[in-house]
Amino acid sequence: MYAVIETGGKQYKISEGQTLRVEKLTAEVGANIDLDKVLMIADGDNFNIGAPIVDGAKVTATVTAHGRGKKVSILKFKRRKHHMKRMGHRQSYTELEITGIGTGGAKKAAPAKKAATAKAEAPAVTEKKAAPAKKAAATKKAAPAKKAAATKKAAPAKKAAATKKAAPAKKAAPAKKKATTSKKKSAE
Repeated sequence: MYAVIETGGKQYKISEGQTLRVEKLTAEVGANIDLDKVLMIADGDNFNIGAPIVDGAKVTATVTAHGRGKKVSILKFKRRKHHMKRMGHRQSYTELEITGIGTGGAKKAAPAKKAATAKAEAPAVTEKKAAPAKKAAATKKAAPAKKAAATKKAAPAKKAAATKKAAPAKKAAPAKKKATTSKKKSAE
């Protein structure tokens, strides 16, 4: 039998008789404490999973010691700046010995066979919902193709119209220049 508990913002998988270190708790050495945030209890094939915690379940433990962990060294260094800062940190902890895991009359989870049939039914529902989405995706893909074909047909027509307009304008411009040069010659 084992359980998963949460304490100090961390989760631990525990069993009876186990010793573990958790974040510092306010309890004297030798005191019995109850850990109420039990996330899961497993006893053989029976799993009791909470949402988020199992109702009525608790873990009893005895505080065996308080202490501080190994030193973690911290070095802040900036090259070419004549800056180096050394620091250290030792995290406080409480050592617990697990004395009991109690379900407290918590409801048992459904057997694995029922859960498997529920999973088999769930995909059938999602496939029905996915079918309209596929149709919508197919129509969205077809629409841009039609627009692209329309723009390809319109683009050559615009180019042809632009070249027809531009060509007469070029021919007319040299004619005006000839007229101006003849006036200058006649004026001389």
